[in-house]
Amino acid sequence: MSKRRNNRPAAPRAVPPQGSAGRTSAVSQARALLASIAPVIGIFLVARVALAEAFRIPSGSMEPTLLVGDWLFVNKLRFGPHVPFTNVNLPGYAEPRRGDVAVFESPPQDPAIRIAPDIISPTLVKRVVGVAGDTLHMRDGQLYLNGVAESRSARSAFSAGDMANMEQPLFAWQHALEIQRSRFGEPVAKPTLHNWGPLVVPPAMFFMMGDNRDNSVDSRYYGPVPRANFRGRPTFVYYSFDTELGLDFVRAITEIRWGRLGTWIR
Repeated sequence: MSKRRNNRPAAPRAVPPQGSAGRTSAVSQARALLASIAPVIGIFLVARVALAEAFRIPSGSMEPTLLVGDWLFVNKLRFGPHVPFTNVNLPGYAEPRRGDVAVFESPPQDPAIRIAPDIISPTLVKRVVGVAGDTLHMRDGQLYLNGVAESRSARSAFSAGDMANMEQPLFAWQHALEIQRSRFGEPVAKPTLHNWGPLVVPPAMFFMMGDNRDNSVDSRYYGPVPRANFRGRPTFVYYSFDTELGLDFVRAITEIRWGRLGTWIR
């Protein structure tokens, strides 16, 4: 007996709208591209936050050690990486020492010395000249550490002239840290650029100064820097160009200081 033939029409197939296949393919490709790039971006951000970062020298406060136009490779692991947008610092493998050049966040600055009116705590680079418990004072431009004249010369490339002995109202904060009747002499009643102290660096703080002493806004103006403010230790100059010579927009290529590339920072 023959089977009865089913003459019912087949259900119509769903046909994707024209162009939807192309859109699906494009979305898939975009997802695949994002999946391949995301790990690279993640690694870059982690490295930038936790390992190392570039830092540009914008002023002459550290001359002749560092020049305007130097780009530094900053080791952030040494003092402990700072977690962005928080007050958290991860552990480092070393503590700041006297003589170290360090990148740090400045304590709040008075409007009179700010780089810009809205930049209250800029990121700076200076040298550690005193650690907690050290007694510092300066007489006639000579820095004394615990009563001993600093072996490193001031090496100032800028002459303060009459300003060196003018009273600095912004130095008034120093009176709170001054010591009376010490073997280092009496405190200076009206601190100046070349004559101030003696004062004692508080616990967990560091006194920072620029190598270009007469042309540096440093701890003399805004006080000792808390340990938590340290961001890294510059290790070497990886790029440098003269910001005064040549033409705008091209001097970064035409005025490269080839002799400074790879210079280790001490």
